[in-house]
Amino acid sequence: MPRNRRLTAAAGVLAAISVLSTACTGQSGGAAADDPGKEVTLNFWHGWSAPSEAKAIEENIARFEKAHPNIKVQVTGNMTDDKVNQALRAGGGKAPDVVSSFTTDSVGKFCNSRAFADLNPFLQKSGIDKTKVFPKTLLEYTQFNGNQCTLPLLHDAYGLVYNKTAFAAAGITEPPRTWSQFTEAAKKLTKPKGDSYEQVGLMPTFHGYETTPMRLAAQWSPTYFGADGSSNLAGDPAFAKMLAAQKDLVAALGGYEKLERFRTGFGDEWSAEHPFHTGQVAMQIDGEWRAPMAKDAGVGFEIGTAPLPVPDDQAADYGKGYLSGTIMGIASGSTKQNAAWELVKYMTTDTEAVVAFANAIHNVPSTLAALESPDLQVSPEFKTFLDIARHPKSSTTPAQADGGTYQLTFTDLAYAVEKGDVTDVPAALAKADQQIDTDIAKAK
Repeated sequence: MPRNRRLTAAAGVLAAISVLSTACTGQSGGAAADDPGKEVTLNFWHGWSAPSEAKAIEENIARFEKAHPNIKVQVTGNMTDDKVNQALRAGGGKAPDVVSSFTTDSVGKFCNSRAFADLNPFLQKSGIDKTKVFPKTLLEYTQFNGNQCTLPLLHDAYGLVYNKTAFAAAGITEPPRTWSQFTEAAKKLTKPKGDSYEQVGLMPTFHGYETTPMRLAAQWSPTYFGADGSSNLAGDPAFAKMLAAQKDLVAALGGYEKLERFRTGFGDEWSAEHPFHTGQVAMQIDGEWRAPMAKDAGVGFEIGTAPLPVPDDQAADYGKGYLSGTIMGIASGSTKQNAAWELVKYMTTDTEAVVAFANAIHNVPSTLAALESPDLQVSPEFKTFLDIARHPKSSTTPAQADGGTYQLTFTDLAYAVEKGDVTDVPAALAKADQQIDTDIAKAK
């Protein structure tokens, strides 16, 4: 089951994180005084909840405890960032020592507030060159202003999952590579039914599952912030071009209102009733988990995967995509940081551990060695996402002091543009820049 990183969920905890700096009194890195060779029990909190995911965590912990018999790990799953933040503020023996979170958008806040310890001293003490262990993009979303307060723990690549049977029926012989091809394929795959649809080629609205403005914008290789650190939505034509292309696609498939009415009949994103599984949509923007979930749902069609299309004038960059993932860190208030580092180091840098975890929950490995491991289980569908993860122009949204607030501002603007409430896009982008700069200045 996938890790859901909805910005709306992250938004509720951003303000809470900012107060943690006054509550974080633990030691960090080289200053940590605990003896990791002594008997100790660590509290490890994570967000996974599905039985298969919880089982995979327990198996990884069992391997760790076998290698470190003096360290016992008390595992608590299904923990949200909100619960983590409350526990970190309260402190005490029941607070987590080690945390994994699905919300990469909070990294800037975690680092800026010092809620999590800087892991650079631990890496240096262990002789680990992080640039040789982790892909560059993953390092970008796990640190802020040089503070490596988290490390990657598996990650997600976003691409296109499609119904091969529907493609064949529509006379489409291969997945679209450019945006114009994408639009034509979506139109061919769309089957009107009265004032609604039997099937749409794609649900292109931003409320559609995983079709976020950030994931689409990644195909235009945007620059969110200028060299001076100020917001760059109006300065980089990529954002306006993406918004225009998406709005045109919405119009080509029947318009915003008609599509949104059809979308309200979709089943839950994480259930067997997902609209891709039921044949209501023929192409789905999604992560590496969707194909195995569709197979588990018993779909009656053949499944294909491909990178998301790129703008026509960037055809040479086909294969890139948006990357995100789970993060892992050590609470600054923990008095067991050296022992905690042993757990973090094992789960994030040990190739065998990373590969075993990736195989168990069908996510992309987060180290360079694990990506190339012969023990990694690679289906044809999964290979697509490994290739996206390796692509040199795949990108992510940068960490900021306000966490994901700047992304919420951009998302709200995108909602208004596709709905038709905003017609002067350049002016709206400039206004969004001002809001983002103000929010970041307040966060700092």
